[in-house]
Amino acid sequence: MKEKIEGLTEQELTSQYNAAKESIRKLRFQSVTGKLENTKSINNLKKKIARILTLRKEYELGIKKR
Repeated sequence: MKEKIEGLTEQELTSQYNAAKESIRKLRFQSVTGKLENTKSINNLKKKIARILTLRKEYELGIKKR
């Protein structure tokens, strides 16, 4: 379930990043309390964050154009 993040603006990337971080925080809390059903969702969010940070760095370095 990979989302398309290539065409997003800097503000959209930042909002996606913040939303993913908040979701990870909530999922970790659910994991500690034993209420998390899908443990793979944390790893998927970590990968999404890595993709967002990579894309932001590529834009910053000029490797990719917006």
